Amino acid sequence: MKTLQTIDYLVFLGYFLIVALYGYWVYNKKKVASASASHDYFLAEGSLTWWAIGASLIASNISAEQFIGMSGNGFKMGLAISAYEWMAAATLMIVAIFFIPVYLKNKIYTMPQFLNQRYNSTVAMIMAVFWLLLYVIVNLTSILYLGALAISSISGLNLYVCMYALAIFAVIITLGGMKVIGFTDVIQVFFLILGGLVTTYLALNLVAKQSGSSGVISGFKLMMSGANDHFHMILKRDNPNYTSLPGLTVLIGGMWIVNLNYWGCNQYITQRALGADLKTARGGLLFASFLKLLMPVIVVLPGIAAYVLNQRGYFTHHELMDRSGEVIGDKAYPTLLNLLPIGFKGLSVAALTAAIVASLAGKANSIATIFTLDIYQKKIKPSATESELVKTGKIAVLLAMMIGCLISPFLGIDKKGGFDFIQEYTGFVSPGIFAMFILGFFWKKTTSNAALFATIGGFGLSVLFKFLPKLMNLEFLSGFGLSTSVKQENGSFLYEIPFLDRMGFVFILCVIIMYFISMFDNRNGVTPHGLEVDTKMFKTTNAFAVGALIIGGLIVALYTFFW
Repeated sequence: MKTLQTIDYLVFLGYFLIVALYGYWVYNKKKVASASASHDYFLAEGSLTWWAIGASLIASNISAEQFIGMSGNGFKMGLAISAYEWMAAATLMIVAIFFIPVYLKNKIYTMPQFLNQRYNSTVAMIMAVFWLLLYVIVNLTSILYLGALAISSISGLNLYVCMYALAIFAVIITLGGMKVIGFTDVIQVFFLILGGLVTTYLALNLVAKQSGSSGVISGFKLMMSGANDHFHMILKRDNPNYTSLPGLTVLIGGMWIVNLNYWGCNQYITQRALGADLKTARGGLLFASFLKLLMPVIVVLPGIAAYVLNQRGYFTHHELMDRSGEVIGDKAYPTLLNLLPIGFKGLSVAALTAAIVASLAGKANSIATIFTLDIYQKKIKPSATESELVKTGKIAVLLAMMIGCLISPFLGIDKKGGFDFIQEYTGFVSPGIFAMFILGFFWKKTTSNAALFATIGGFGLSVLFKFLPKLMNLEFLSGFGLSTSVKQENGSFLYEIPFLDRMGFVFILCVIIMYFISMFDNRNGVTPHGLEVDTKMFKTTNAFAVGALIIGGLIVALYTFFW
């Protein structure tokens, strides 16, 4: 039933009031201290605790593409899609140990600032403009539209009403600055996890009831026996989803590029930790790593449950199909939510809204930070006062959200949506960007010319590897394990390189070419601006080391059990 009852609305209203009032309280509490401090507004400098940083990281990361897209992939390919979450848990620990100390030691607050400090203003400005366009035109619009589409399909409310309501809610939180975002994200994560667990519980219980038993344990066992092919983390080459998750690449290849670039070189994410001291930042990242281990329970298992229920004929055909009659996995989560009892449905919609609003607020704050500190302050008005910078940031938030609302309906996001699609097309730029960052961190001889190549050449190589096998039908690559084939309607085979493999190849090529460009520049008298790096700053506390070992052990255990 695609409507919300009175109790559902009351539950949702309770969530809204708790978040809004708590945010207002945080804003007023810090108002005097932050009214004219731009770094405090954009970074919540020195204010966020480890648990607020960890919660904010997860709230900003989990959004409609996880709840809808990743659950849809759970329906389609099973638990294997959890690789993005569990490998992220490992990545967060690497970022905490090696990346964050470099940022904090060199007083780096934005990613363009890092590029300016390490390379030059040209590289920094190119990437600042690129990130702004990417965040506004791709990320902000996708979160807005997919989120509104999901809530509209559950509640029956008009799509545009849902979209503008989400935007307004996010703006209210964002205008309070990173401090308000960080602390309200703690509540957002609470609702996100609670509502997500309720949905998972009811979905597993429904699977059990369909077989004459009850309980989530029984439901889980029935899912594992009834859909055994959906409980393997490493896909074989004959699996139809191999192009999305190509076997061991998720452990030793391109999956590392995806995660290290996202969690370590992304303003939207790293901003949460850049305003804290090293111990607090590391504690927050470790907490986020632990929460990442839990995410498949609330975003993947419901999709597998929907798959099992669909196999047993529980859903009518039109519920999970598009107009052409094809089963669409991305409809799995909204369809499950429509089955929830009154009250619980409101809680689950609140969880979905919490995920969407937190991501919107975080993204808008990152847009404002990059525009204000890296473009406005440096190129438009270098003499701007602290209060002018804060005001400019707030205007940037409003404009970004307005642009997102206006253009998102015309981008065909609903046609192109899906978690694996988002990952693939982000992968056109992430190998080059990550190569530029990782060499910039740890190899002082890397030059700005090499960084420029990574920015532009990395994208060009990604396009080449994407389309060359298709254009030339390079069947011989398949013999070397470098490509896989997709059968077309006419019976012929189309050869392509799985995008995670493609990212790995592009990253390696970028590093090699950057090395030769840098060595050539060095021989011609170019002196790069190396960062201050001291091996002692990579040392961790005993508590962090123990926590990292526990999380690492859990990841190994999960992969061993579900291999």
